[in-house]
Amino acid sequence: MKVKIGPPPIKLTKGVLTGATCDDNACKCREGADDGGVGLPTDGRKRFEIRLESAYDLWVTLPDTVLYKSPETAIACFYVDLAPGKHPLAMRASNPAGVSFALEVHELGTDTKSWYDTFEFKCGHPGVCTFDELDGKSESKTKRGLHDACGSVKVKNVAWDHGKSPDMQVPSELAMELKLDVYKFAPWKPRGDTSCGEGGGRGPKGEKTFADETATP
Repeated sequence: MKVKIGPPPIKLTKGVLTGATCDDNACKCREGADDGGVGLPTDGRKRFEIRLESAYDLWVTLPDTVLYKSPETAIACFYVDLAPGKHPLAMRASNPAGVSFALEVHELGTDTKSWYDTFEFKCGHPGVCTFDELDGKSESKTKRGLHDACGSVKVKNVAWDHGKSPDMQVPSELAMELKLDVYKFAPWKPRGDTSCGEGGGRGPKGEKTFADETATP
């Protein structure tokens, strides 16, 4: 799938941020155990952490939402609530001398208070991203779109494209797109449980799994 590289978004965060660590279009990264002080959603949606690291400008966009990390901030965290269903997410990096970025998406388990590793995409951080590093990335390393078999999200349709720096040596533009397929069931095993994804059966209290439902279109 070809990704169109348009101009970067505005250098501004806009949209609805959620959780106790967010205020005035900015959030503090979680600290400590359990929910990390972020808090839990109560309306049937699921809470996600979007963590951006780079020495340069970096953007993530969701429908009606722009998340912007400036060069003055090495690490930026944002917290958003998503309903079950499919959600397009895009990341944009832009720097004439070469891009460098690290994107992490984590799902907070409402019942387990465990943070699941939904998605990760890094290149050159620290340092500058190279064409060889980008060429070495492949979604084939994941099974059925599951980056974390203990969570309730599948990642689909991951694609990216890049522009070249003036000397043609490194990527100066990067556009990446994917879809987060958020399922209704609540994860019931903590992150890192080695039995996640085995057997396909329900949990000891009848907890549902991917096999029990089809994500909302």
